[in-house]
Amino acid sequence: MSLSKESDPTLGYLTRKDTEVKLPRPTRVKNKTPAPIQITAEQILREARERQEAEIRPPKQKITDPTELGEYRLRKRKEFEDLIRRVRWNIGVWIKYAQWEESQKDFKRARSVWERALEVDYKNHTLWLKYAEVEMKNKFINHARNVWDRAVTLLPRVDQLWYKYIHMEEMLGNVAGARQVFERWMKWMPDQQGWLSYIKFELRYNEIERARGIFERFVQCHPRVGVWIRYAKFEMKNGEVAKARNVYERAVEKLADDEEAEQLFVAFAEFEERCKETERARCIYKFALDHIPKGRAEDLYRKFVAFEKQYGDREGIEDAIVGKRRFQYEDEVRKNPLNYDSWFDYIRLEESVGNKERIREVYERAIANVPPAEEKRFWQRYIYLWINYALYEELDAEDVDRTRDVYRECLNLIPHSKFSFAKIWLLAAQFEIRQLNLKGARQILGNAIGKAPKDKIFKKYIEIELQLGNIDRCRKLYEKYLEWSPENCYAWSKYAELERSLSETDRARAIFELAIAQPALDMPELLWKAYIDFETAEGEFDRARVLYERLLNRTKHLKVWISYAEFEATAIDQNSLDLTEEEQKRECLQRARRVFEEALNYFRSSAPELKEERAMLLEKWLNMEASSGELGDVSLVQSKLPKKLKKRRQVTTEDGSARIEEFIDYLFPEEIQTTNLKILEAAYQWKKKQKLSSGDN
Repeated sequence: MSLSKESDPTLGYLTRKDTEVKLPRPTRVKNKTPAPIQITAEQILREARERQEAEIRPPKQKITDPTELGEYRLRKRKEFEDLIRRVRWNIGVWIKYAQWEESQKDFKRARSVWERALEVDYKNHTLWLKYAEVEMKNKFINHARNVWDRAVTLLPRVDQLWYKYIHMEEMLGNVAGARQVFERWMKWMPDQQGWLSYIKFELRYNEIERARGIFERFVQCHPRVGVWIRYAKFEMKNGEVAKARNVYERAVEKLADDEEAEQLFVAFAEFEERCKETERARCIYKFALDHIPKGRAEDLYRKFVAFEKQYGDREGIEDAIVGKRRFQYEDEVRKNPLNYDSWFDYIRLEESVGNKERIREVYERAIANVPPAEEKRFWQRYIYLWINYALYEELDAEDVDRTRDVYRECLNLIPHSKFSFAKIWLLAAQFEIRQLNLKGARQILGNAIGKAPKDKIFKKYIEIELQLGNIDRCRKLYEKYLEWSPENCYAWSKYAELERSLSETDRARAIFELAIAQPALDMPELLWKAYIDFETAEGEFDRARVLYERLLNRTKHLKVWISYAEFEATAIDQNSLDLTEEEQKRECLQRARRVFEEALNYFRSSAPELKEERAMLLEKWLNMEASSGELGDVSLVQSKLPKKLKKRRQVTTEDGSARIEEFIDYLFPEEIQTTNLKILEAAYQWKKKQKLSSGDN
């Protein structure tokens, strides 16, 4: 026997002090790009070792004598024992020690080392694996079996130990022993891979019944969808269609509410499809779609649509497509239940199908999502869900009681103290009118006026009562309307218009007087115009003139002057029989000219800065004279018309910068004369100064 070893590595070593060398200061590397050929640190060390000189290399020792061998073994064991005493918990040292004893063919000593190592850390499964591999490599089967048996007893949750143990028994042809090891392992209920390994083991030896029994235990240990599907596929692979169907049915009974139930139903339906049982597959799909939450049925809908396209008729395909769209809407409303547009789309889909129960269910789910804040802008879209719900119950479902309940619940839900919706009140009242329940409609509108009065409610309520001919009710409603909103010119005008239609002229005039006496009005110009038009229509021109004068005392607006002048130009009194028509027109024209003159004097003296309004007034006067034919006199106005001048001025913009803009200015005749006089006076003063200066010289 010839052994070789290197000499003592400590020979020839230098001390740290002898080897210290002062290194130069490292320079900065400017080029940091990688070299084209990369050299690793391992490669550098290997080349340095190979290129050592022969005299530097440590000498090799060949052992040819048993005595030297004994000394070498003794020295080596001493080194290992010393090392173990220092680092007892280092399992790598124990493994090297045992493997060295194995290399010396001293198996008893090697086993002793392995056993001592196991006493230190028996939970280290690597130690058991190395120990058993040594026994198997040297064909000590019983010893290896003993090691494996102890290992799986002490560490039953380490799957690798079981796999190695079973592999050894199977390689030895001990199938019964391997099966026994599997049975011991299965008692610990390992993960799925352990059960599948056992099943594959039985199938390798064509033990179908044993594999089926293992599958039964497998699904009891791991009742998951994937395990049941594997079991069914196993039965299908062996041609047992009935047993495979039975497996699927048992799985559905136990896991219909599982999170992975979608996968089970898809596999079950595809199984029936492969078996040419299309009706069974369709029933499975429909059952699954009814029981699985929409958020977890995406793949199921896709498969169902594809199935119907392949095997179904037109109606079935449409149902499948509707189901897919239903799934999409369910996903949208699940992600954002306050997205009312998604609810509207979902409801339209269900209404196209026509299932009343489904439609009502979706409506109820939609209206349950009340806006979180009591602000009208958040409720404006939501309230239309209630409106559509009520209209559906009335028009499509034709259920009067449910419609009334929907309106009632909606009105109870709205916080009327903060905001309200006139549309809901009016729709509820109109519904009662369609049901010939006039008392109920009046009650709803009365509640609306009491809780949340609005213009629309008053107008519609008055319109209803007017159509029914209840004048006293209309008057009371107008009074309530004006008590609630005394500044509303529309209400005053309509109230007066009602009284005039009833030939109650005095009442109408009294209403107009009350209206114009209000301290604040939203559109006073319309109210005054309505009052004047009323007096004009009644032929009371003197009253109309008085109204114009009263209005001019309040405002001198250009439109008032023009309206007054136009009124005078057309105010022909039909009762004055002593004047001819031409004389009456001439008199009207004279009155209109007086109004224009008065207006012109006001703008000339009191508001000279309103040049544009003054020019517009003259233009209106000129048009009136021109349209009066022979009675008109254009020359009266032409001498007063201004000249238009284009001028420029500097204006400041929002950002603070200045810019030049053009504007139209008006120069009136009297201003021209004044300007000329000022120029002449300035020239006279200059001439006077010139004479004085020449006299002094």
